[in-house]
Amino acid sequence: MSDEAGNDGVFTLPGFEHMRRSWDRDGACWMVRVLPGEYYVTQAGEGISTVLGSCVAACVRDTELGIGGLNHFMLPEDTSSGQSPWMQPESGMATRYGTFAMEKLIQDTIDLGARKDRLEFKLFGGGRILPSMTDVGAANVAFVRNFMARHNFRIAAEDLGDCCPRRIVFYPATGRVLVKRLRSFAGQAIGNRELAHLEGLAHARDGAVRRAFD
Repeated sequence: MSDEAGNDGVFTLPGFEHMRRSWDRDGACWMVRVLPGEYYVTQAGEGISTVLGSCVAACVRDTELGIGGLNHFMLPEDTSSGQSPWMQPESGMATRYGTFAMEKLIQDTIDLGARKDRLEFKLFGGGRILPSMTDVGAANVAFVRNFMARHNFRIAAEDLGDCCPRRIVFYPATGRVLVKRLRSFAGQAIGNRELAHLEGLAHARDGAVRRAFD
């Protein structure tokens, strides 16, 4: 996988050209923003940030090479029966689900030269931010812990569960992660955003299934 230089002079891996980035003065590097259902990997010394409510983000890096990335998934896994066309990578929806998001993040990191036995994982999110919502956060936390155990990956650090939203900033080159727990009023806005994403996902899934049988 080769690098491509973007208009801002940053070397961006193919497939990630659309990601939003800005200059991070504190880290003295470019910061890439990851939205729900997205992931990002880098070998260019960039930072990666995201904001989590009930969603979970995994930060992964090769401890020797500093290659790594972050994902942001909304639901544990696809529970539909049979072959699901909206779970195909080209649909752009698959990484909203933990199973695909974890596998894709890990594989892309390895494709850049990382070694599986050197991967370090730090896990965040899964909060119950709105009392009226089904506890999706708890399901996401249970999924990611089960995934780590099943694949014999070690968790170097975690901040999971509870009832607060979080802002995560990850620097793969060093492994440094900054976690800011946000106030309750932010949780309402984040929860509403997640509900909108989940509703959009359900509509997209139903539409994809209908098209598959047309």
